Amino acid sequence: MTPSRPLPRQAYAAGRLTQSTREIAEEVPVAFTYRGSTQAVMMASPSDLEDFAYGFTLNEGIVARPQDILSVTAEETGGGIDLQIELAGDHQAALTARRRAIAGPVGCGLCGIESIEQALLPARHVEAAITLSPEEIAEATAALSAHQPLFAATRAVHAAGFYCPGDGLALAREDVGRHNALDKLCGAMALGGIDGASGAIVLTSRVSVEMVQKTAMAGASLLIAISAPTALAIRMAEAAGITLVGLARDKDFEVFTHAGRIAGQTTIKRDADVA
Repeated sequence: MTPSRPLPRQAYAAGRLTQSTREIAEEVPVAFTYRGSTQAVMMASPSDLEDFAYGFTLNEGIVARPQDILSVTAEETGGGIDLQIELAGDHQAALTARRRAIAGPVGCGLCGIESIEQALLPARHVEAAITLSPEEIAEATAALSAHQPLFAATRAVHAAGFYCPGDGLALAREDVGRHNALDKLCGAMALGGIDGASGAIVLTSRVSVEMVQKTAMAGASLLIAISAPTALAIRMAEAAGITLVGLARDKDFEVFTHAGRIAGQTTIKRDADVA
């Protein structure tokens, strides 16, 4: 399957309708199957599927190391894709504890969690000492924008990237689901042996709580997004030791947690803040 295809449409411009085609992003059900049992079905872009399998499996805590994933086989079936993931050893306890039986739409990263307690599990604490300058934050968001070919073609997908200071954007992945894009990025990092503590994760989307949880699982201490975070995401990032930067556009941004990792800045308090 291809991640997009041209489809007919009528475009209204300059006061008239014209017939043409537009490149449209594909959205398909992707099943994660372990030992013959499907644990989750996510609506996703049919691309970078091995990365998706690794990232999802690691971020869900089903295994702790990429070496515990022995193989990934993608099979097209019934209009979707079945990712058959072979694990080393006995991981049945983790599969049972984190069982997901409900299909997840593209906008949801926690669908199928069976209790409020599971959804609100504390994120892994991150203590990486990396810092970024304001110029590097601007460079990271600009670099991600330049590495989104599917978005350029369709205007319908999100992206997640990994930025290493001094080296630039190391990786980028795209998907119709923002959390899927981050899972794919984390999987690509694991397969490439990239340590999350060496850089920052950069997102084109808003930051909700599961995006913070996945960032923590990757070991990254900086999370940069072009949109705003939710209040719960801010609380989770604060507890996890993650520097959360939102609304990062052009040279401007807002820091919500652990601002000490942003180098060379002086905070100016407004009169209302002092009062």
